[in-house]
Amino acid sequence: MIVTKVEALTKSKYRVDLDGEFAFVLYKKELQHFGIREGEDLEEKTCMQIRKDVVLKRAKLRAMHLLTDMARTESGLREKLRQGLYPEDIVEDALAYVRSFGYLDDLRYAEHFIESRKDQKSKKEIYALLCSKGVPPEQIREAFESCYPEEGEQDAIRRILEKKRVDPEHASREELRKLCGYLSRKGFRYEEISRALKAFDIPF
Repeated sequence: MIVTKVEALTKSKYRVDLDGEFAFVLYKKELQHFGIREGEDLEEKTCMQIRKDVVLKRAKLRAMHLLTDMARTESGLREKLRQGLYPEDIVEDALAYVRSFGYLDDLRYAEHFIESRKDQKSKKEIYALLCSKGVPPEQIREAFESCYPEEGEQDAIRRILEKKRVDPEHASREELRKLCGYLSRKGFRYEEISRALKAFDIPF
């Protein structure tokens, strides 16, 4: 394989292309250690050693660090590794590595996400947020089933009213109209809003 490009990304990091295609990113000392120079040949054996002993090892450590920093979905972690310019197969191997330790679990992530927000947001809002984070729809639905008691949305509406310091029993019709519009925009269904207000003995 011919080293067709060695491009500086920072003062210490370099992108290496082999036979005209992106191969990996190495530090300056690693380039020197493996004798990588633009226009010269790189043995396949050396290339495989670099990928396994340097790039994959670094990707695994990076994945572990990212998960220690904060909980992430598989999709989110994959994107962060891609941003680090790790080759696609290296990214998947790193994901498999952290997954094998149970550190990557989209269902568990979704359950924790829902539990921390279900008293402030509607199911519709939470569903959209989880989708945007790359959680598969079937796992979102499974997480909803385990996290939401039958009165879950009612609790969320009541918590929002408390947070906004709204007293429906003493609100005017105009205030109630605005309140219903606000709850509707938050993703709550008409039936749920109606049930919540009826709990205050307010005709709706």
